[in-house]
Amino acid sequence: MTRASSLLDCRPLLADPDDLTMVFQPIVDLAAATVVGYEALARFPGTAGPEVWFAAAAEGGLAAQLEALALVKALAAVPSLPPDTFLSVNVSPHLLGSGPVQEALATRPDLRRVVVELTEHTRIDDLDELRRQTAVLRGRGALVALDDTGSGYSGLQAMAGVRPQLVKLDRSLVSGLDTDPVRTALTEMVGEFAGRIDAWLLAEGVETPGELAALARIGVPLAQGWLLGRPAPDFAPLPADVAALVRTHVTRARRTDSVAGLLRPVRQSDFGEPLPGVPPVVLVTEDGAPVGLWLTDPRTAEPHTAPVSLRVHASDGVTDVLHRALARAPGHRFDPVVCTDPTGAVVGLLRVEDLATAAARR
Repeated sequence: MTRASSLLDCRPLLADPDDLTMVFQPIVDLAAATVVGYEALARFPGTAGPEVWFAAAAEGGLAAQLEALALVKALAAVPSLPPDTFLSVNVSPHLLGSGPVQEALATRPDLRRVVVELTEHTRIDDLDELRRQTAVLRGRGALVALDDTGSGYSGLQAMAGVRPQLVKLDRSLVSGLDTDPVRTALTEMVGEFAGRIDAWLLAEGVETPGELAALARIGVPLAQGWLLGRPAPDFAPLPADVAALVRTHVTRARRTDSVAGLLRPVRQSDFGEPLPGVPPVVLVTEDGAPVGLWLTDPRTAEPHTAPVSLRVHASDGVTDVLHRALARAPGHRFDPVVCTDPTGAVVGLLRVEDLATAAARR
């Protein structure tokens, strides 16, 4: 029996080591609209999620063995990576120094093209020891990432202590980012801190075009999530339609002097037809001209209709549009602004809060 194969026995949790398989989710460089890496994710038989299996392994005293098995299988895929991409593998910091995990890492002495993600759901008690262990990994060519930043115990202290080259923004902050100023502010804060320690920020859990647009506006360089690509058994490239979507939002975000980078996608409904269930919606005529809005009152959370009190073009300046929005009648001063293309067709909505934030940065 070889040293590596001796790691693969996780009985009684797994009847066979091959019960654990790996899938790979793409990580996308938003500016280049291309895949730059993949995260290796463990999959198990049945319907229970990986977190259930790893929790069961911890309860059974097999946590290090199961993580080691996943590591061995993930690292075996490194030679098959597409050119100019990396593979990200998960390791719990409190298990990094364990015998099984160290032996698993030893199955690949050269760790170039490997990113070791430190996934932490408990407090890191000994940052000095973790720094020493990660320094050894870096010496072998690996990059170090801090996972789930913004949740649990993965906070600014861990970032300062570990000095990762990659900081992964937790999906709980990314979800609804485009509609929540607090999440936006937290993302900007983490991104600024990451930049100061020379780390890249990676947003995980991107599932909607609105979240993608918000990340592009903030300038987050890397992202992953179902919108960009689901986990797959092989190293899948970025689909052409997804690449086009990424380019569109990044291009809009770069037009910093115009409102184009602040556009939020919005549904449209024919005026006079039954109102859709969930606002916001722009009500349009048969010719596509916007004539009304279906909104949610921020104070009562009740839906209501409102007239289109201001229409602008995507090329209009941020400050000018903000001044025009605030000059509206008090009852509609903070209603979203409708943005149209040169033909008058609706291309999106502008929130007054976004206009004010963008204007303040100038």
